[in-house]
Amino acid sequence: MTTSSATAVWEGGLRAGRGQFNGKSGIIQGSYSFPTRFEGAEGTNPEELIAAAHASCLSMALSGVLEKAGSSPTRITTTASATIDKVGDGFRITRMRLEVRGEVPGMDQAAFAKAAEAAKEGCPVSQALKGNVAFELDARLA
Repeated sequence: MTTSSATAVWEGGLRAGRGQFNGKSGIIQGSYSFPTRFEGAEGTNPEELIAAAHASCLSMALSGVLEKAGSSPTRITTTASATIDKVGDGFRITRMRLEVRGEVPGMDQAAFAKAAEAAKEGCPVSQALKGNVAFELDARLA
């Protein structure tokens, strides 16, 4: 079993406050605010962090699926885009678009798309979001 952790501190009210997060590893850290989350201001937000986690997880999972099938990838590039919408009185992540591009010598598009779908279903971040967030997958060979 592996456990990862991060800490976030928020100071002030919702609209005027500011937050800071730090991963236990010391590798990830950043600031966030209401404007970076809901108004398009420069900076990060929790949804970007979830998107980064999903993109990273899916790329690794797809590499594993491909290797298991005997087709080692040269490169997997995944862009994940998390959409947050107002739902009722609050907000929630409603959609995760996953664009996967792969360089896999000797593999055809149909086999790559099938492998990407399997990886999407099996990656731990997908499993955490499944049933709560709609997924869109666009998987193509580069």
